[in-house]
Amino acid sequence: MTAIDFYFSTLSPYTYLAGNRLEELAARHGAQIIYKPLDIMALFPRTGGTPPKDRHPARQEYRLIELERQAKKLGMPMKLQPAHWPTNAAPSSYAIIAAQKEGDGGMGALVQSVLRACWAEEKDIAEDTVIKECLTAAGFDPSLADSGLLVGAETYGQNLEDAVSAGVFGAPFYVTADGGRFWGQDRLDDLDRYLSEQ
Repeated sequence: MTAIDFYFSTLSPYTYLAGNRLEELAARHGAQIIYKPLDIMALFPRTGGTPPKDRHPARQEYRLIELERQAKKLGMPMKLQPAHWPTNAAPSSYAIIAAQKEGDGGMGALVQSVLRACWAEEKDIAEDTVIKECLTAAGFDPSLADSGLLVGAETYGQNLEDAVSAGVFGAPFYVTADGGRFWGQDRLDDLDRYLSEQ
């Protein structure tokens, strides 16, 4: 079974726009997804990127145009400037890490629930109640939000180091076991083709 390292941020609008397409793709190819949430704001300066708030106004404006365009194309509801963005991504990331370790629910559904809470429902994904709602909706024990915080913090930090080592510089980013790299929700078709050719 091939594996796909899925590097993402729970703050990433483009990860939200990926929806469940990665999970569908992995099911078709019999691939395992390893969910690796990371601190995107720490990744940017280490890999030559710039946080959205520090980009040139023309880039900031175009980012909103592109997000609206992609959301419309995909038929996904989206608040371009959600009330609670940016927020602290660590709590939701720790919960995802704990859930993956637990392994009893739907990981894709959990990640999508957290992203939807931020980008469509304007909820603060740093809040404990929101994280617990997302865990429950995906079939996990909501108490996972309160457990494994030390392991979560260590894994979250290690995911960042792994990302830098793997040549990851944005989110979402997909890295196959043989080193194939694909950046962006609009590259999932390319990842699909790549796996078909292996």
